[in-house]
Amino acid sequence: MINKNLNYIIILFLCEDCFKRAFAVEQNFTNQMASSRHYVFVYGTLKTNEPNHHWFYKNEAGHSNFICNAQTIEKYPLIIATRYNVPFLLHSAGVGHYVKGEIYEVDDIILKDLDELEEHPTFYVREEHFVKCIDGSEKNMKVWIYFIKQFNQKLLNLPMLDHYTNEGEVQFQYVPSDESKLADLL
Repeated sequence: MINKNLNYIIILFLCEDCFKRAFAVEQNFTNQMASSRHYVFVYGTLKTNEPNHHWFYKNEAGHSNFICNAQTIEKYPLIIATRYNVPFLLHSAGVGHYVKGEIYEVDDIILKDLDELEEHPTFYVREEHFVKCIDGSEKNMKVWIYFIKQFNQKLLNLPMLDHYTNEGEVQFQYVPSDESKLADLL
C-alpha cells in the first residue's frame, strides 16, 4: 500500500511541476504579446488603398490590424514635397490642420518594417502622441507618428493638407523611390 501511495505522490508532484512550468511559459508569452503591441497613426502612403499600404502585410511573421480612422489632436503641417511627391508630416505643432489618418495595431516585427521604410530615426523620427478616433467613439489613443523634424522653414510655405490621398484631388502623384533623402527637405 505504501508503494501505491508513493506513486500517487510522485505523479502529483510531477503534474504540479508541469503545471508550474506551463504557467510560467504562458505568463512569458502573455507578457511578450503585451509588450509587442504598438499603435501607429498613418497619414500618407501607408493608409488603406495607398501605394505603401502593403507594408502592413508583406512580412508573414508579423501582425497588423486596422483599429479606426483618426485625426491628430494638435494641428500639424502635412505637405507634399520632393520630386517624388512624398507626403510629409512636419514636426511643427500648431501649424497647419488637424490631420486625418488611420490607426493600426502592429507587433514588433511590423513596427521594425515600418521603421525601415521610414528610415527611422535618420529620416523620419517616430514619436508618441495622442490622436482622436473619429469613427464614433471619439476616444483618444496614444500612438506612434512618423515626423520630419529637420526641415527647411520654407516648406511651411507649401500648401498644407488635412488628409492625403494619391487619387482624385491630389495634384501630384506619388513616385515610389528609395532615392528620397533628408537633404531634399533642408
